[in-house]
Amino acid sequence: MNSIHIDRLRIGHFDTVLVDISFEIRHSLALVGESGSGKSLSLKALLGLLDPPLEMRLEKRSDFEWKRGDTVSLVPQNPFTALSPLTRIKDQIFLGRDRCEALFTMLDLDVSLLERFPPELSGGQLQRVVVAIALGSHPKLLLLDEPTTALDPTSKETMITLLKALQKSMDFKMLFVTHDMSVASELCEDICVLRNGSVVEEGLMADVIAHPKEEYTQALINAEFKTRGFRN
Repeated sequence: MNSIHIDRLRIGHFDTVLVDISFEIRHSLALVGESGSGKSLSLKALLGLLDPPLEMRLEKRSDFEWKRGDTVSLVPQNPFTALSPLTRIKDQIFLGRDRCEALFTMLDLDVSLLERFPPELSGGQLQRVVVAIALGSHPKLLLLDEPTTALDPTSKETMITLLKALQKSMDFKMLFVTHDMSVASELCEDICVLRNGSVVEEGLMADVIAHPKEEYTQALINAEFKTRGFRN
């Protein structure tokens, strides 16, 4: 599959522009920035979920038709709010049993968990369940809204490893929205740094981490890596 080009994403209302950016998703791209930089707003816009009176202008190019929940899927930040606590897992995944079990196996989840309720699962297990739901439609683009934020370090590493393996086997692109440079560096090949709704730096992840051009990027790197070294 060819790259996905977001030639322009402009979000605003009246005469106020909140986001005006462009980027390319070649394989896996991290959209990184501090709170208020516009990354989460951009993700909502790509999903067509902006709240009025916000409006957007989206110019994009891809070799597939853009359909939310089909060719484009989302892995939300908080699996605890994404799933109903009173409904068995199997009744929240609208796929055939064989497909459910295949996805659970790929995500290293015991198929017996399908019979359980969400509160009976750990945070790491629940996050993998919502990944299974997102991948059920064989998406061309997987959007990830800081899916490792609520996970412990071990579960976080497990999630990163699984996502990389799944991307290789299922051939989808990833857009990973996060403020966590350490996770972004492990998961994505490219990076786009946002500040106040604009792109301030972009390029190969390893190059930007090793030689940031902007002080803002360096500050983000320092905040995440001062107690844990960067692993190329």
